[in-house]
Amino acid sequence: MRRLLFKNLLRNPLTEPAPAADPAAQAELATAAARPLLGRTIAIRQIDAGSCNGCELEIHALANVIYDLERFGMRFVASPRHADVLLVTGPVTANMREALWRTYDAAPHPKWVVAVGDCARDGGEFAGSYACIGGVSTTLPVDLHIDGCPPSPTVLLKGLLALIERVENGAEAPVAEEGSTES
Repeated sequence: MRRLLFKNLLRNPLTEPAPAADPAAQAELATAAARPLLGRTIAIRQIDAGSCNGCELEIHALANVIYDLERFGMRFVASPRHADVLLVTGPVTANMREALWRTYDAAPHPKWVVAVGDCARDGGEFAGSYACIGGVSTTLPVDLHIDGCPPSPTVLLKGLLALIERVENGAEAPVAEEGSTES
């Protein structure tokens, strides 16, 4: 046992290196974050309506030190009563339809709904299943669709910043696609 302990103490950790930073993308996002966003912090409530959890992994990456969502004036909240943005992942399942509506009703006005991933757009891989009702837009009014399976954290950030910019300007919300923020 002692030999195993010493062997593991001397071995290097088996972790993957951090992804390479894209300086151009970071500069673009930093300039967008430099301006005030609606004059306050944007509160985001993430809701899983029946996904495979691929999108959730990318959303959770937004809070790590590489992407650092809070430097852009956005943060995750635990209650929909404090949320400005509802970030919905996955297709809406029959079991989650009522919970999704209750969450939407609990959020104060003004509120925006963002459908994240291909499944939230139209059901994706789960379309046609007996348990799947369809995309988020079949249940709630959606302000922004962020495409991808799953979308990268950079695409998620660009989409959220584009939503806030459009809301500030009074225009309709964009549709974010893989690699871009508008279609």
